[in-house]
Amino acid sequence: MAKPMHLFIKKQVQTDLYKKTGLEKTLTAFSLTTMGIGAIVGSGIFITPGLIAANYTGPGVMLSYLIAVIVCAMAALCYSEFSSTIPLAGSAYTYVYAVFGEFLAWILGWALISEYLFAVSSVAVSWSSYFQNLLAGFGLNLPPYLQAAAGTVGVKGGGVDIVALAITLLVAWLLSKGIRESARINNIMVIVKILVILLFIGIAVFYVKPANYRPFLPFGVHGIFKGAAVAFYAYIGFDAVSTASEEVKNPKRNMPIGIISSLLVAAVLYISLSAVLVGVVHYSKLGVADPVALALSLIHQNWAAGVISFGAIVGMTTVLIVMSYGGTRLLFAISRDGLLPQSLRKLNPKTHVPVANTWIFGIIASVFAAFIPIDKIAELVNIGTLSAFAMVSLGIVFLRHDERFKGLDTSFKVPGYPVLPIVSFLACVYLMTQLQPFTWQAFGIWVAIGMVVYAAYGYRHSRVRALAEQDSQA
Repeated sequence: MAKPMHLFIKKQVQTDLYKKTGLEKTLTAFSLTTMGIGAIVGSGIFITPGLIAANYTGPGVMLSYLIAVIVCAMAALCYSEFSSTIPLAGSAYTYVYAVFGEFLAWILGWALISEYLFAVSSVAVSWSSYFQNLLAGFGLNLPPYLQAAAGTVGVKGGGVDIVALAITLLVAWLLSKGIRESARINNIMVIVKILVILLFIGIAVFYVKPANYRPFLPFGVHGIFKGAAVAFYAYIGFDAVSTASEEVKNPKRNMPIGIISSLLVAAVLYISLSAVLVGVVHYSKLGVADPVALALSLIHQNWAAGVISFGAIVGMTTVLIVMSYGGTRLLFAISRDGLLPQSLRKLNPKTHVPVANTWIFGIIASVFAAFIPIDKIAELVNIGTLSAFAMVSLGIVFLRHDERFKGLDTSFKVPGYPVLPIVSFLACVYLMTQLQPFTWQAFGIWVAIGMVVYAAYGYRHSRVRALAEQDSQA
């Protein structure tokens, strides 16, 4: 039986900070920023502004995105201090291991594994849907059995989403070739995606009707906060940026720049597109799956609809790349600590990439994408991220009071300490209470499985505990 104090043994990050980890340092502040934008600005920017406007906010949808980005920005500031103090792979898992101890770090790391797996799976299914619609425009259609998973709404005779499976495995192959090549492709795609969004804004802004902004808040002020709870998830991708710490040139400077700048750029894009969209189309008509395409058809700019669809596919591809990358680096960090099998931390000597864990992650995510309907997996993404944001925010208070970190060189400090981290923690917990009961039930089952894995393997193979026991016997 494990002693309670042994469950909360803390990772001594100083020993990792000053030794070579094997991961290659190739990423710059620009690479990190494009990674963040790639993860945050996905297909959601072409869909969620319309749904939020129609169901929660009316023309005031941009206020929901503003509130959401403020909450996210507080968490991002906390991430930035952690990433500049402890520039190690693993993101929130590593930070929590250092300040709260192993047991809570394992629970959070296990939750984040599900977040990354389900995020990649759900985006792959959306990618498949957009890609098949694009093919249909050329008169090409897959057999119904290969179009979607069994039980997918609107698809009769579905069996396996072969396109979602293929794109997930293709991304795994790309990442296995090395982070330098993956980052270069991601940079190009992010630029294309931003240009497509700016194209829509540039075309549609000339068709804005001031009358469409009245009444500005038809659902009342409460609707803005409900909309913010939905809009919040548009920004969660910056968590994946912090998993890249060990592959960044000058991480103490570049990590905060990458996290904060990607969030700000994404916020400007979401708010600008939302403001133009509700100005072109009355909010009551925007509760559709493709509000941007609807706006273009109403202003007779159908030629741009194909470009926007292409932009959505490119946008989702960057999300797949960055979220898959984040998941593999999380597995690398957890296995390096001995809580998962050591095979997951082995690096290819040529590419400096954990190839085995990249393929294992890709295969599991592809199976989820191929056989589970999107409405079942999309709900499971959110709770792991919010729990990570909450614990990182609260962790700043413990970080500042921990004598072990007083001597470390930190290039970034959270402003407004301790108020801002505490407010960020409370805001994240509040948003967690807004999640569906099904999400909490599924999360409880996932955590229960994680507890079994930890008891059966992780606790006995913990490298942190083994080192502590060696020190105590010396």
